[in-house]
Amino acid sequence: MTDRLTTLALAFGALALFLVLFVHGAGNLDQRRNVARPTTAEFGGAGYDAAPLWLRSSGVRVVSWRDRFDKLAKRHDLAPVGNLLVVTLPGTQSVTSAEVQWLKKWLRTGNTLLVLAALADAPDWATVVGGANFGDLKLLSGIDFKSVAAPKAPARQAATIVPNRGHAYFTRVDSARSAAARTKNDWSASLPADSFMLALGHEGANGKAVLWTRVLASGRIVVSGVGSLFTDQALPLASNAQLFANIVDANLGTGGAVIFDDFHQGLTRSYDPERFYKDPRLYATAAILLALWFVWVLGATRLRVPVIRIAAPREVDLVRANAGFLARVLPRGLALQRLVALFLARIEKRMPAAHVGGPWAYLASLPRIAGADVAQLQHWYNAAQAGSSVSLTQVHNLIVRMERQIA
Repeated sequence: MTDRLTTLALAFGALALFLVLFVHGAGNLDQRRNVARPTTAEFGGAGYDAAPLWLRSSGVRVVSWRDRFDKLAKRHDLAPVGNLLVVTLPGTQSVTSAEVQWLKKWLRTGNTLLVLAALADAPDWATVVGGANFGDLKLLSGIDFKSVAAPKAPARQAATIVPNRGHAYFTRVDSARSAAARTKNDWSASLPADSFMLALGHEGANGKAVLWTRVLASGRIVVSGVGSLFTDQALPLASNAQLFANIVDANLGTGGAVIFDDFHQGLTRSYDPERFYKDPRLYATAAILLALWFVWVLGATRLRVPVIRIAAPREVDLVRANAGFLARVLPRGLALQRLVALFLARIEKRMPAAHVGGPWAYLASLPRIAGADVAQLQHWYNAAQAGSSVSLTQVHNLIVRMERQIA
């Protein structure tokens, strides 16, 4: 009975110690922190993982921006003009008027700002922070957005962008669709009397303008009322990928980069997952828990020597022994061919019925898979069939990476 009471007391003590050291108020227990944010570090559907991979495979430089906008002009590794800055709203960090002043100077020199604001759609990362931030949106775009009463509860289907007329952004684009359901709220947009904006697209359901552009000296500002338009979930929908490619092609200059704003979504330059292991509180906690465990073991527990029982060999042991023998004598080339063949079989199961061509052609058509990776895997597979020596580890790692990108 004493042993049980001691164990219970130490368990409560360890829990209390953890709460004191690692939980500071309600902020760390906030459910909003568990919602995936639209950043380049997010590999889920709400993040920007596919677009940077696609751009890099096409030779376009991609930058994860983890500082305020007033540092843009001071980054000497960036071209002075021809850059495209992608900002998603709402964020977890507010935009200040001071950094917007520097941002507009940077835009006037010949750069482009693409603002993706969750006005017409309601992704989870926007809903948990209260929906669209009209203040930040006005600071960045100069367009005055206001919330208005909706005439009736709108349908919850995904918002769709349809072009108003022919434009370079809508070349080979019939429509673009959000990855989230439409918001229940309504809004209006207006510009100051001395400004001008051009509406490029509207919602297919109600005809309301949802994509605008305006010139700022030698630069340009493009505003989309669909915040999830180019996230990983939305990029394969409708003509979203083509629309994004057209915007990049029309605004990216020689030597320019596509810059994704991660700072206002919560990532900073000091963001380092390894900081957890560098925190002295971690080791202090481990030392205290280890000391408490020693006190419990040495003071209140009688350790018993386990009884070793030698069981008779089972059938599963025979199967494992035979499998180990086969693994040692199987030629590396045959193992590699079988590994690739199983991967291609899994790809065939994913292929749509209307697809023309084999699994190699289907892999090459996927936007998230780099063409160089497909060519490398096919080269290694052909080399193994020809009897050449190929690293099985490299083939395995490449297949694992490609399957992660497809998932």
